Amino acid sequence: MPRDNEPSDRPSASTEAHKIATQPAFPPVDFDEGPSGTILTAARDILLREYYSGLTMDRLALALGMSKKTLYVHFSSKDAMVAAIIAATGVSIRRQVTAILDGPGAFPEKLEALLRVVAEHVGVMSPDFLQDLNRFAPQLFDEIQAIKERNIPTVFGRVMRLGVEQGMIRADIDVTYLAEYWLQVAKGVHDTAMLARTGLTPREALEKALDLFFFGVFTPAARKKVGRQLPGASRS
Repeated sequence: MPRDNEPSDRPSASTEAHKIATQPAFPPVDFDEGPSGTILTAARDILLREYYSGLTMDRLALALGMSKKTLYVHFSSKDAMVAAIIAATGVSIRRQVTAILDGPGAFPEKLEALLRVVAEHVGVMSPDFLQDLNRFAPQLFDEIQAIKERNIPTVFGRVMRLGVEQGMIRADIDVTYLAEYWLQVAKGVHDTAMLARTGLTPREALEKALDLFFFGVFTPAARKKVGRQLPGASRS
């Protein structure tokens, strides 16, 4: 233990808070207002930057300038906190894409905006983050996939039906099957074994999947209109 006149290696609360505040922001998530939302916001920053194993109650309390006892008033455990972050992220993505689908614009614009939202959230989860979460909290890793199962068939099916209506998606496509098929593709984007074999990040895997998937279902007219608007697309 350092003496009073010797520097400590342990960062101060102000140092931790400054570190979080000055790093690039992550996509917004709809956390509750008040203390619980403040806690989850700080916990999410540490979780995504330092992974599940790097998120500790001691470190979080230090970053927030509060006691661990206060943290436990709002969340019974670290896992409960991470589960709340994952759940809120799923709700936020669903809200954002629903607003896009309910808003103005034709199929190409809606699809571009929808995929941008998804890509932003996928992009913050690195292979190391996913491997760490799957190793130390597999039940929480599985919850990420469960959120996809709850959201993708409904949201993706809706945007594909819009594409059919506007002549951008082949009319002979079975949209229900298409949505289920994309669900399996989307789940693979976070498959840690696949990412390790390919050396891809989740966002890179998503971009490649989008390129392969959509250029198989677009009509020739849609390929010309949508082409370069897709994340990672390079075809003319």
